[in-house]
Amino acid sequence: MDNTTPVGIQRDLHDARVGKIAKYCNLVIGKSGLWTLVKYELIVMLCGNMPGALGLLLRGKLYPSLLGKVGRNVNFGMNVVLRHPHKIVIGDNVVIDDNCLLDAKGEHNKGVVIGSGSFIGRNTILSCKDGDIEIGENANIGFNCEIFSASKVTLGKNALFAAYCYLIGGEHTYTRTDISVLEQERKSDGIIIEDNVWLGASVKVTDGAHIGRDCIIGTSAVVRGVIPEFSIAVGIPAKVIKNRRLEEED
Repeated sequence: MDNTTPVGIQRDLHDARVGKIAKYCNLVIGKSGLWTLVKYELIVMLCGNMPGALGLLLRGKLYPSLLGKVGRNVNFGMNVVLRHPHKIVIGDNVVIDDNCLLDAKGEHNKGVVIGSGSFIGRNTILSCKDGDIEIGENANIGFNCEIFSASKVTLGKNALFAAYCYLIGGEHTYTRTDISVLEQERKSDGIIIEDNVWLGASVKVTDGAHIGRDCIIGTSAVVRGVIPEFSIAVGIPAKVIKNRRLEEED
């Protein structure tokens, strides 16, 4: 079973042959070595939960040393969790709000890229399971959103997500009945969301979906398959009800 599946992670955590520190490094840091561990722990312990302007200042100065690449004027809120941080790349003028999780975990992936000018709202989770997440410039991701990737999830520039949106970039197969779904393989076709897309609150985008540029997806819709560019789509599953360019002409 691949270690990127939940069962694989659970088995790794319960493997008596591997020490707790090694398990922690594999799951959280993504690198071995005493100095790497000590550096990560000291920085997180010193300023991860520190409130106020001092905490904001220290995280802005110290967190970039853990990450793959960080631009200018990047602000990290309190309790931001970084997993496999060396595979996280952040552009200029980005805000990562309180209690976010940036998880670039995987053995063969590139990780998480957040474009310049983006805002990642409070309690939002960017979660890789050996997949990649690429967020374009000037994205605004609302609070309590989740973007999950087991292959590749791509957001174009100027993405606007209301609260509680969920991008589900992978799923389990369920063809066998002799074992549980949890034990079966994960498959992923990825998700593509083009430029200038607005997702209403609680929208779900399923694996394999492709949303064209300048689309608007209504609140609580479930997106499957392809939504053509400039569409307004609503419902479960989401269906196109209008074309924004035709509406503009009318």
